[in-house]
Amino acid sequence: MTPSGDSAPGKAATRRVFVLRLCRATTPCLRMLNSKGSSLFKPIGDRVDAFWKWNSLKDKNNRKSVTCDFCHKTTTGGISRAKRHQLQIKGDVGSCKKVPEDVKLEMIAAYEKKIAETAAYMEAMQEEDEEEEDGILEIARLKSGKKRPTTSNEASSTASNKRITTKKGPIDFLFSKSPEESIKLGKTMRQSSVNETYNKAARDRAVQYIARFFFRNGIPFNVAKSKSFKLMIEAIGTYGPYLKPPSYHELRVPLLKKKLEYTKGLLRGHEEERIKYGCSVMSDGWTDRKNRTLINFLVNCSLGTQFVRSVDASEYMKTGQKIFELLDSFVEEIGEKNVIQVVTDNGSNYVLAGKILQVTRPKIFWTPCAAHCLDLMLEDIGKIPKVKRVIQRGIKLVGYIYNHTLALNTMRKFTQKTELVRHGVTRFATTFLTLQRLHKQKANLRRMFTSDEWLKSKAAKEPKGKQATDVVLMPSFWNDAAYALKAMGPLVSVLRLVDNEKKPAMGFIYEVMDRAKEAIQRAFNNNEGKYKDFLTIIDKRWDCQLHHPLHVAGYYLNPKFFYTNPNIDSDNEVVDGLYKCIDKLSEDDDFVVEVHKQLLVYKRAGERFGMTAAMKARTEISPAEWWKLYGGKTPHLQTIAIKVLSLTCSSSGCESNWSTFEHIHSKKRSRLEHQKLQDLVYVKYNQALLDRFKCHDVIDPIALNDIDDSNEWLLGELEGEEAAAVLAPTNEKGKKVVEVEEENEDEGEEEYNSNASESDGFQQHNDLDLEEDVDSD
Repeated sequence: MTPSGDSAPGKAATRRVFVLRLCRATTPCLRMLNSKGSSLFKPIGDRVDAFWKWNSLKDKNNRKSVTCDFCHKTTTGGISRAKRHQLQIKGDVGSCKKVPEDVKLEMIAAYEKKIAETAAYMEAMQEEDEEEEDGILEIARLKSGKKRPTTSNEASSTASNKRITTKKGPIDFLFSKSPEESIKLGKTMRQSSVNETYNKAARDRAVQYIARFFFRNGIPFNVAKSKSFKLMIEAIGTYGPYLKPPSYHELRVPLLKKKLEYTKGLLRGHEEERIKYGCSVMSDGWTDRKNRTLINFLVNCSLGTQFVRSVDASEYMKTGQKIFELLDSFVEEIGEKNVIQVVTDNGSNYVLAGKILQVTRPKIFWTPCAAHCLDLMLEDIGKIPKVKRVIQRGIKLVGYIYNHTLALNTMRKFTQKTELVRHGVTRFATTFLTLQRLHKQKANLRRMFTSDEWLKSKAAKEPKGKQATDVVLMPSFWNDAAYALKAMGPLVSVLRLVDNEKKPAMGFIYEVMDRAKEAIQRAFNNNEGKYKDFLTIIDKRWDCQLHHPLHVAGYYLNPKFFYTNPNIDSDNEVVDGLYKCIDKLSEDDDFVVEVHKQLLVYKRAGERFGMTAAMKARTEISPAEWWKLYGGKTPHLQTIAIKVLSLTCSSSGCESNWSTFEHIHSKKRSRLEHQKLQDLVYVKYNQALLDRFKCHDVIDPIALNDIDDSNEWLLGELEGEEAAAVLAPTNEKGKKVVEVEEENEDEGEEEYNSNASESDGFQQHNDLDLEEDVDSD
């Protein structure tokens, strides 16, 4: 049998029928008999063992205790032991002396028939196993570079050695590398061998088995990108041949339990950290494609985000009161004294729940998710007619290219295999990144659509091909793209900042929002008529949702901003927010008094704050780490500062693994009891969050590696809208399809600097670099 196919259909079908018949239940029903005043039960049916004809059960629920119909002796051990009793086979049971001779002959015939059937079954299964093993042995042969056996003696020798395993002793395990070490070694070293051709052939054959496992079990292709998949393959290779795979029970019970305990051990430090410096409770609800409402609860501290549990709220009313009850119970579970803020999305029910929570628990802040708020700003900007038009045209252009093989191959040739679609953490981040990529590839795209290779192709003469060409050569399309990028770029940079964990954004969000607005103004050369609509959108969202006491307190306690703004104490909004946070986060009035005294030391850069190293570190390390290093002489203020500056601004950690719950809450898993379901979610989600936090970059890249095949930029259709006619004003016959107003056609093309970080005011803050990320394509 080869990996790409099974044995002959007829042969395989015969085997399956045979096995099915052999493995069917042997007691479809019972017949009750009366014997000497007692009730006996006899299994009957077409496929019960023939020896039940001469044996009975006293207890229909006990199949191990069988009574002989001739001597009425009861044996324990089932029908097999009863057979040996009646056939007078010596061993672990006495012989029956009362079996008539004619019946004994019938018993012997039935016994021999059963043995023949079992032998035929075992032979069939062994033949199938051998076919599978031939494929595995072929891999080993190719790997070693040996020739295929040509004589019958060589073949028989190979067959006889099939079951010989390579035994490993203590020395093997002592010097064997862990899968993690092997993977790292493989990235830095490449083994050179004369058998490289054989190794390639062996690998090709082995990966066919891996591929078949994926295909037959419906496993998503992106699983092959996961670190755990690579570790699994490396571990199997390190073990060697004949690894016994884990059973269904092992995976479901002991292995899951071990992984759960291991994950909890990794997260033990999180619990200690939140007791010391507090934490953020993060909650977000979502509705899957089956209209089930799931609410995820997580806890964030300076060591990262920890998933605690997921609640199926499908039966609950989506009201603020119910959401409040869930949040309140979760805060109680974590411990009110350990919770500084609760972060949720900006839905009206969550806003109401947050306000009720702040009343019932006055020491806790409710904060709307900054990432969600920024995404809403980008969405509102996307509704401005000029921006909406360029997004529609861009989607249709990119969709056309990615849905036509010739156009896609030609595009990749002219762009040196640079992809046009870049996937972001939100839908509108994807829009910005893809528009930015289009703008960077403007010259290459224009060369492509004016090249002889394209113009002479059949696609260039089709209506959609002509429309795509018109868009690329349309000056207003590129003018609108630059217009949209100037407005969206600074906001996407802020989104990048708030969506990372290694450097919490609470100390930066207040300042960078002001810088983002200033950057937009400069991008439009301070022409109020061009930027006014954008700032109105930003201020509307910022003032009602994002403006928060914790944000201004973080700004004040961030040494990078505090010591560069001599007028910060004159800003009543900032000072009032700081004092409000001090009151809420202090244990009592005496603590508040001490904090205010120590603020004077911070203001004049006294004690360790004035050290040369401390002054240099103001801009080089995170604010929370700065306070841990240099705030020891002002312990009360230090505690407040670390608590505030370690807080997250976003609940995006709740959203990043929705597919986890979509998979685990699926129909395939519905038979798992509730606790196992929670354990699966806990292990999968927290392992993903830990991997995310261990990323070496301080800022999580806003571009994602996973490709969503249903993305509107790949499909070429704007979700919920009919944008098909936006590409060009005419169809193939020259009839007008839609009237599209073209602005500034004679004014030349507006320029957009995608590396705007050099001049937009963000150069003092590396977290807001607008330069495009290096692709990992």
